[in-house]
Amino acid sequence: MPVSQSAERELRASGRKQTRNKSLHSLCKTNIVKAEKVITSGDTDAAKSAVITAVSTLDRAAERGVIHRNNAARRKSRLVNKLNAVKASPAKT
Repeated sequence: MPVSQSAERELRASGRKQTRNKSLHSLCKTNIVKAEKVITSGDTDAAKSAVITAVSTLDRAAERGVIHRNNAARRKSRLVNKLNAVKASPAKT
């Protein structure tokens, strides 16, 4: 438990920030999982739009400080690499 008055204020403030950031963090994770599912399904057009949505969400989270910018860059890179791998592979028929 906080001892000083300023520590109590900081505890309340960090709780508010955590609540506000949690929704954006969850949205990032959800969009990444959706994009990966669409990528593995093989539909390149839908996969491209899903990746664009996920990248946009990651950029927003990094801009607001919810995740570190390098973390966002790493996740975006992995998503785009998966998308490009599916595009480069011969189509299944």
